[in-house]
Amino acid sequence: MTDLRPFVAGLPKAELHVHHVGSASPRIVAELAARHPDSKVPADSHKLVDFFTFTDFAHFIDVYLSVVDLIRTPEDVRLLTFEVARDMARQNIRYAELTITPYSSTRRGIDPQAFMDAIEDARKAAEAELGVVLRWCFDIPGEAGLESAEETVRLAVEHRPEGLVSFGLGGPEIGVPRPQFKPYFDRAIAVGLHSVPHAGETTGPETIWSALTDLRAERIGHGTSATQDPKLLAHLAEHRIPLEVCPTSNIATRAVAHLDEHPIKEMVAAGCVVTINSDDPPMFGTDLNNEYVVAARLLDLDERGLAALAKNAVEASFLDPAGKAALASEIDAYTEKWLSEH
Repeated sequence: MTDLRPFVAGLPKAELHVHHVGSASPRIVAELAARHPDSKVPADSHKLVDFFTFTDFAHFIDVYLSVVDLIRTPEDVRLLTFEVARDMARQNIRYAELTITPYSSTRRGIDPQAFMDAIEDARKAAEAELGVVLRWCFDIPGEAGLESAEETVRLAVEHRPEGLVSFGLGGPEIGVPRPQFKPYFDRAIAVGLHSVPHAGETTGPETIWSALTDLRAERIGHGTSATQDPKLLAHLAEHRIPLEVCPTSNIATRAVAHLDEHPIKEMVAAGCVVTINSDDPPMFGTDLNNEYVVAARLLDLDERGLAALAKNAVEASFLDPAGKAALASEIDAYTEKWLSEH
């Protein structure tokens, strides 16, 4: 079988479902842990491998929040954001919508405007120095309740940074019903933000239906359980509502038992728009390039198939039409050149 890794490494890509703190590489986490020695996170990048081994989704959330606790100053925020973009540039990611949870930082005492200034400074530097275009999705940490929802939408509306394009909902789904967040999504949508909640990762199709009806979701984060409901799959396909699929993440958090059982094949067979994403890449021992290789195996794709998958993400993104056209053309040109030379 053809080794697709070299092709994937050079393929221009967009990523739509990747978390800010969850993208902190062991190098970045170790640097932040060294700055804040009172943290339970190890400052040794080798020990972080064991630290990032999860027993279940609840354990993952616990570890994730301990890393969140390392982000204590605007300087920490800026460092994290720019270094995440640097890791993206190494993978030929041209455009990314980075999910940021500002509530986690402002409730720890970081001034809201200083937070916005830090991410925006990093965004502009990433585009100028690395060629990576970043946009923001502000998400509600569901486990923190309605107080966090109120604060997140307030920050999105009153302190809206230039790069903000969408509004999301993350964290555990079990015990965190979607309808309670409707007023906050309504307010975000009213100021022009797109709705992109997580749904159906660790719960059933009813959570995805709720995200569509109550939160007016334009894309679904994960959507892993959609294949359990043929009517839902048909609805997603008919209305071209993209699914942000993160294969390795679903295995790491035990949302899916084994990679060969991943529902991505059924999603594609049903005609759904599928995009490939890395979610919290260093925590799951992956990156977007690896996720494309995994997807190629699961879906039996060649280079053209992978290019089409990459273009799905561009089309499903909130990039402006000219930016979409340019990135799609770049993917086509790269693919044709590669095939002519190999």
